[in-house]
Amino acid sequence: MLSGWFLWFILFWVVVLSSSMAIGGFFMFRKFLKKLPKDDGKSMMDWEMHYVNESRHLWSDPEKALLEDLVSPVPELFRDVARQKIAGKIGEIALKENASKITEDLVIRGYIQATPKRDHKFLRKKLFEKQIEVAPYEHLF
Repeated sequence: MLSGWFLWFILFWVVVLSSSMAIGGFFMFRKFLKKLPKDDGKSMMDWEMHYVNESRHLWSDPEKALLEDLVSPVPELFRDVARQKIAGKIGEIALKENASKITEDLVIRGYIQATPKRDHKFLRKKLFEKQIEVAPYEHLF
């Protein structure tokens, strides 16, 4: 039978591996739910891609640089996913408003609407660093 330090070693690794698999499974399940088609036949991720593709021609280099700068606080592992989600929301707003191009205002409004409230403090800090007035966007926060 197992006893002593080896028993504790095995139990420790059982807990560590079980926890790791549970955390990984949680994130995989969330991604699976986002890929499920909704009533209209498209998933949330399909709509994001649609809005990004439809608004691709509206983007100019300064707005792309602004988006890159705004997503820079996001950990690199999640940055591509965050950029995709935010760009999709910006594209959605631009297409609904029939914008002729993506502006700084659209980038900021889309970023606010696409990110959870807990991340808004990072956005406020970034906007303050770039000396962009936050007052016009207070109703969105």
